[in-house]
Amino acid sequence: MSDEEFTFLYANADLNEVGAAACEARDRIFQDDLITFVIDRTINYTNICSCQCKFCSFYRNKTDHDAYVIDKATLFGKIMEAMEFGATQLILQGGLNGDLKIDYFENMFKDIKGRYGLTIHSLTPPEVAFIAKNSSLPLEDTLLRLKKAGLDSLPGGGADILHDVVRKQISPNKIDTATWLEVMRTAHRLGIKSTATMMMGTVETLEQRLAHLSQIRQLQDETNGFRAFIIWTYRPGNKGFICEQLPAAEYLRFLALSRLYLNNFEHIHGSWLGYSDDLALKTLQFGADDLGGLMLRDYMVSPDTANYWTCLDSTLDLIRGIGRTPALRDTAYEVLRVFD
Repeated sequence: MSDEEFTFLYANADLNEVGAAACEARDRIFQDDLITFVIDRTINYTNICSCQCKFCSFYRNKTDHDAYVIDKATLFGKIMEAMEFGATQLILQGGLNGDLKIDYFENMFKDIKGRYGLTIHSLTPPEVAFIAKNSSLPLEDTLLRLKKAGLDSLPGGGADILHDVVRKQISPNKIDTATWLEVMRTAHRLGIKSTATMMMGTVETLEQRLAHLSQIRQLQDETNGFRAFIIWTYRPGNKGFICEQLPAAEYLRFLALSRLYLNNFEHIHGSWLGYSDDLALKTLQFGADDLGGLMLRDYMVSPDTANYWTCLDSTLDLIRGIGRTPALRDTAYEVLRVFD
């Protein structure tokens, strides 16, 4: 699909017909009827961050009363909780904290691998680039050391919109587009797979979103290192940045056209962040093949067993509701369990 075709269809095509075309494209890739998800936990190892993006309500200054760097007892407790719920993947992410050099991450990853053996799907490109700079190391050496310590794959966070006009408005202290792409290119060359992401709904135009898609499609042609593409929408109300919630129909249209445009990506996630279960169901009718993580989030002091199983049952029911079969997967999208 050319950029011109994408733009034309976005403006003129019937929404349901776009969704049907996206599902047809998905079903050519996946001959079974499975819709997958993963059980994981996101753990934020620090909220101290020098980046201070305008849309972010997470970051703190080092002197703030609620600033922290996670201690080992808390980290291990969260990991053991996650394993009790069947988690196979850890997403360790945090702020750009100048006190944390590469040895901090090497020790953390080695401890986790040695104790628990879980897949470490962690550190976004801004974090990797910051660790390299903060540790006075080349990017390749940084990634090699992290891989040796136990890093398995990179999440695609920090991409926001890969267009520097947008980045200067919403995240002026974050790495630029070229650096994000270079971190991913280097990781892929070293055998570290990743996902690619996009955050829609701040100040960007359709043209700028399309530039984002074009660049990750080009990099995928070069490296084949992206396992999946994940789009979510910005949720208004965070400090320092106010805008309207992106309409669900606009998200679904873009999701479906992304499936058609990103012809070299196998997996496209349907995100329900900021929307309802009904929207999650619709993503499966607009080309998504995966619902991402059944996450145990870091802000949960202790996972609630009843709520977790309710969420799991809801996910299974959603998938069955469109006549598909739910399946649990791992980070590499290998199926671990099919739910009849």
